Amino acid sequence: MLSAAHDILSHKRTSGNQSHVDPGPTLMPHNSSSRFDCNSVSTAARCAPGGHPPHTRHQTVGSSWPSPAALQPPGSRQWDLCCWKLRPGCLFSFCGDQPVCYFLLLTSPEAQDPGGEEEAESAARQPLIRTEAPESKPGSSSSLSLRERWTVFKGLLWYIVPLVVVYFAKYFINQGLFELLFFRNTSLSHAQQYRWYQMLYQAGVFASRSSLRCCRIRFTWALALLQCLNLVFLLADVWFGFLPSIYLVFLIILYEGLLGGAAYVNTFHNIALETSDEHREFAMAATCISDTLGISLSGLLALPLHDFLCQLS
Repeated sequence: MLSAAHDILSHKRTSGNQSHVDPGPTLMPHNSSSRFDCNSVSTAARCAPGGHPPHTRHQTVGSSWPSPAALQPPGSRQWDLCCWKLRPGCLFSFCGDQPVCYFLLLTSPEAQDPGGEEEAESAARQPLIRTEAPESKPGSSSSLSLRERWTVFKGLLWYIVPLVVVYFAKYFINQGLFELLFFRNTSLSHAQQYRWYQMLYQAGVFASRSSLRCCRIRFTWALALLQCLNLVFLLADVWFGFLPSIYLVFLIILYEGLLGGAAYVNTFHNIALETSDEHREFAMAATCISDTLGISLSGLLALPLHDFLCQLS
């Protein structure tokens, strides 16, 4: 959604017959009085389901995945164009296989009553994660008292706070600064520059999330500090425009993705190793609030920042 936000927001409003896909939409004129070449709305104007039980999240993703259409004015054809370019296979990937895998392929962790053929079938269908908790506590977070949950949560703050800071910093960059990091002395258009930023960020995240066997980072607060330095540096460049080449920004954004992916994977890996079996499920679920909180806070601040900077000449 964020990768397509600039293209969606920059398309011109159309009128008339809306039944066909326009093969070559013209772009609306940007704010020529601003050196940032701004859209009228920030790319932070987006939302995503989060903070809900898993079954609710999967239902929401499978029925309301095309929510970027909410960014479009009434009568716009741009979301139709977007879906046409994505092709049906990509749409099924988002709208079809995720709910199918969750609701049909995964087995319920609830206790079964095996017997005869049912016992053999149950033995063949193993859960994805095995728990070794005693029978008095079947390994479910629902068996923890409120006092136990609070105690575990306080111990998780060492990991939750740095992860919130990492997500706040990197999504403040992605939602609030990518669009404003516009270089006129390059052959790439504004939309192409924005797409390269998003692609390089995702490449960095992919690489670092896959590097856990090569390097484990215990002190994730160091990653949060480095990501904050990235934010300050790029914000200063947006304001003063001192970087001479877009390729320097490319390197910084790739580095930003590496830090973000490393913070995520190492946070959950450390929690998995350092929590007891009976607390692990709750600890993992509680830590998941970090990314949602960081992204939401960054979006709230990125919107007024966009409006303020775009009013500058």
